[in-house]
Amino acid sequence: MFSFNTPHTPPTAKDDDLAFIRLIRSRRVGPATFHRMMEEHGNAADALAALPDMARHAGVEDYQPCPAGVAAAELKAGRKSGARLIRCDAHDYPPLLRAIPDAPPLIWVKGNLSALSRPKLAVIGARNASSLGLRMARGISAALAEMGVAVTSGLARGIDSAAHEASLRHGTIAVMAGGIDMIYPAENRILAATICDRGCLISEQPPGMEPVARHFPLRNRIISGLSHAVVVVEAAAKSGSLITARDALDQGREVLAVPGHPVDGRAGGCNQLIRDGATLVRNAEDVIEAVETLQAALFGEDGRDGGDQSGGGAGPQGEPDGRQGQMPPTDAAARSADTARGERGAAALPARLAQKITPARPGLPLPHRGASHDPQAERRILARLSPSPTDENTLIRETGITAETLAPLLIKLELEGRLSRMAGGQISLV
Repeated sequence: MFSFNTPHTPPTAKDDDLAFIRLIRSRRVGPATFHRMMEEHGNAADALAALPDMARHAGVEDYQPCPAGVAAAELKAGRKSGARLIRCDAHDYPPLLRAIPDAPPLIWVKGNLSALSRPKLAVIGARNASSLGLRMARGISAALAEMGVAVTSGLARGIDSAAHEASLRHGTIAVMAGGIDMIYPAENRILAATICDRGCLISEQPPGMEPVARHFPLRNRIISGLSHAVVVVEAAAKSGSLITARDALDQGREVLAVPGHPVDGRAGGCNQLIRDGATLVRNAEDVIEAVETLQAALFGEDGRDGGDQSGGGAGPQGEPDGRQGQMPPTDAAARSADTARGERGAAALPARLAQKITPARPGLPLPHRGASHDPQAERRILARLSPSPTDENTLIRETGITAETLAPLLIKLELEGRLSRMAGGQISLV
């Protein structure tokens, strides 16, 4: 037989996807090992071929990488569930997430992929949240979403669900601990389906994977890694929210916290974060003021997203742009795409919000502070209070002030020592 030397044929995108999946799903290969092997070998196929020798040198005999059939089944299951695979070398992989040391080599995304190209901020907190904590989460998330921020959270009960619900209309991002098709808790199935209309679900786990305890800390690093900053609305002294806050600090992200009453155990973690240096926030405007990268992303002079400079990579319905497997474009191309996207985003800002933007420091315009600095509303609240406890709902009814406006005002007055809170949502003058 004759043999001919033929030039190497680059693997197809599908073959590359299979190699990526096989490498990260192989035993003893986590994100850090994956990225190190990719750096050493240049591509997933060569890294995969080197795995058995590496394992043998490490004293592991008869090592077998993840079988090709398992990877093919994952691809099929993901596509059957309506999700899309995005690799860490893809153009539309979120740049902020790519920058963390243990970035997921691949993520499954279901829903509207355009949410990934917007500035993102995490809002997290307790599962057994108080009514006031839920109101704060809704108020902050709704206001941030109106300004163009994609609110990111973990689809859990309590604060997470409140944050997603409040920002649904503008698109929110839910990071899941299990597979993209395994909604947890089950009560949030309808919420998850609704999120997909304008936002998206994200998971690094294979489809069909039930969430287990060890997956939640992994999910938390993605929540913070996607975001410019993390806002903790309500959290106990020992809670998963503090793990996310610690991840955020390790990733160089800002950590902000809403203060709570010292005797309320659900606020212990937030108060501890503030004591240790986290920024105290009472509303969305405080958040924008505290996070300079978010200011630049939303209101920068050139309209660029300060972190996500990928240009989106997908249409309104999340259609692929044909660049899977390519690294981000050149700086010049990115600047051009980002400027165009920023101009569209600025034009889409509600007029009433645009009018509120006032420069607090050169080149960084900020929204004007509103309800939390309303002397007239404060006087109405104090006039209705007495040393005898008053129910918060009664206060809302008698003053005519909405719950979203009342919450930051009560926190401000409490911090000033002019009122105190008691169990059951009762409020009284000091």
